[in-house]
Order: sequence, then structure tokens, then C-alpha cells
Amino acid sequence: MDLSVAVTPLYFATMAAERKALQRRAAEQGPSAADYDKPDTVASLGMGVLSLTTPITAHLAGYAALRRGPKGRIGKVVLGVALGAAAVTTVADVIARRADGSTLDGRRLRKQARKVAGASSVVAITAGGVVLTATTAALTSTKRMWSKGKAHDLGNGVVPWVASMLWWDFAYYWNHRFQHEVRAMWAIHVPHHSSEHYNLSTALRQPVAGAFGVWVPYGLVSRFGVRPSIVETSRALNLIYQYWIHTDTIRSLGAGEEVLNTPSHHRVHHGSNQQYLDRNHAGILIVWDRMFGTFRREQPVDDPVIYGLTRNIHTYNLWNVSTHEYRDMFRDVARADNWRDRLGFVLRGPGWAYRRRAELGVDTAA
Repeated sequence: MDLSVAVTPLYFATMAAERKALQRRAAEQGPSAADYDKPDTVASLGMGVLSLTTPITAHLAGYAALRRGPKGRIGKVVLGVALGAAAVTTVADVIARRADGSTLDGRRLRKQARKVAGASSVVAITAGGVVLTATTAALTSTKRMWSKGKAHDLGNGVVPWVASMLWWDFAYYWNHRFQHEVRAMWAIHVPHHSSEHYNLSTALRQPVAGAFGVWVPYGLVSRFGVRPSIVETSRALNLIYQYWIHTDTIRSLGAGEEVLNTPSHHRVHHGSNQQYLDRNHAGILIVWDRMFGTFRREQPVDDPVIYGLTRNIHTYNLWNVSTHEYRDMFRDVARADNWRDRLGFVLRGPGWAYRRRAELGVDTAA
């Protein structure tokens, strides 16, 4: 059994203990965003269950066939759809730009061309994204890495364990950072940040669409002789570590704050305050953020953390929690009238998308 799943009883026991501690604190100091809210907690637990039992990341219809990439039969079809839709979009763009806006027929032609471009551009980007993510997943899988690295098997000693834990944590930092800086990746990760509360249940609010991302390969160390079983256990230990830092009941770890990712550092990461955005992406070691310029210390007095998104979604519906950013992203793509904006709405940061919408005068609530 997956170690991170095997410790589920520990999750529930610690959540129960935290809830009682927060209730006592609320009675003395008043309510806070750390308190357990039933609809919010149910949504978080529901997302946790979905991330395990509805593995969009591995069991989408046809995904296994696509894992061989564009050279496979299904992969060729999807790639052809992507290229064909991109061509249709480009032609429709040209027609829309050249249509004579001074005549009724020209305006109608422009309107129809933009409708076609809007629909076909979404198809092109979706199909292209499926081929890209499936291909990279196949080429960088731990199994593939191990098939080339098992001749250099490092065994089960200290060296492979240290190498695996460090590499997983390092790769996690960059993958997590990319999830905040690339909108298509943010669409995967945003469910985890959608709660306006912050307690241990928030840790279980996990996304279910990881197959749609392109990742720094965690299994790369297997290419150098680290066994896949060690890599998998490293994944579980990293995930378990991150569970306990989703709490407001532990204020500081003293000297540990300088090396480890802690509840204080991770509270910053979940903040929607401007100065806290896209900070503290670490898994276990906060040193990565210090090294690469994304570290920010919590300022509980001067700037207490406000949890949630810069634009909160105000829903506990699991489908909406999981898909709202995809819906908005593809709507932006469909409304765009050039490839630069379309690709920007997918590959640039969510902040850029909001600013670009404002520049175009688009109603973001539409």
C-alpha cells in the first residue's frame, strides 16, 4: 500500500486533535480562518478522496495508448487534430482581419471567422497539450529511467536514499513553482489553494489532473541507479511531511525555520496577500526558496496571512473546485484573436492573464 495512504488514520486523529485545540482557542480569542468549517472541510476531504479514487492522472480513457506519444496510432490522430485545428484557427484569423468591417456582409464574415477561430483554437491547444503531456510522461517515467539505470544499481544503502530524498525535494520545488508561474500548471494546482481556511484538512485538498502537466522528472535519479521503490517511498515521505505544515496551531520551530519548510513558511505560501504570492514553494527544505529567490518570512503582526485565492470561487462543489481555472483559461483562449495571446493565456502566469483581460476590456465575471 502507498505509505501516504497507509497513514490515513494518523491524518484523522491529528485533525480531530487540532479541531479541539482550535475550538479552545476560539473560545478564548475568537474565531479565525484556521477554524474548521464543515462545508469547507467536507470539500477538502472530498478532493482528497477524488485524488486517490478518480485518478485522472493515470486512467483517462485512451491515455494509456497515448503514452507512446505522437508515434502511436492514437497519438498520431490526436496530433493530427491539433495541427489541423491550429491551421483552421490561423486561416480564420486571417479572414477575420481582412474582412471589410464597413459592410454588413464583412462584419458578419468577421464574426463567423472569430467564432470558428475561438472553437478551433481551444481544440488545437487541448489536443496539443494531451500529446505533449502524454509524451513527456512516457519519456520521463521512473520505469523508463530504471530500465537504463538498473545496471548501476546503488542498492538499498544510505547513498541512494539521501540522493532520492534530496532529488525529490529539489524537483518538487521546481514543479511546485512552475504550478504557480505557468497558468496551465496553475489550473492543476489551484484546487489546493481554493480554501479560505487553513488547517490540516486543507493538506488533503489535492488536485486530480496531474496528467495534464509537464514535470521535472522525479524518477530521473533511477537513471543513475536509485531503485524505483526508493523513489516511490521518497514521494510518500515528502507528501506526509507536507501534511503537518498545514496548521496554524504551531507558530514557530525556532532555528528549524532556517532550514526546514514549516507551518509558518507554508502559511505564507497559502496567502493571497500581494507580498506573499508565489512564495515558499518548498516541500521539506526551505533552503531551495532561499537559494532561488522565492523565500518570504511570515509577518503575523504587520501582515497577517489572508488565505485563499486573489479571486475566490465561493463554492464547495467538487467539480467547480477542480475545473474552474480550466474553464476560465479556455474561455480566454476562445476570446483571443491571435496566437500570442492564446498561448499567453496558457503558458504565462495567471496574473498576466488577469492583466491582459483588463487590457482587452473583457468582463472577468462573464
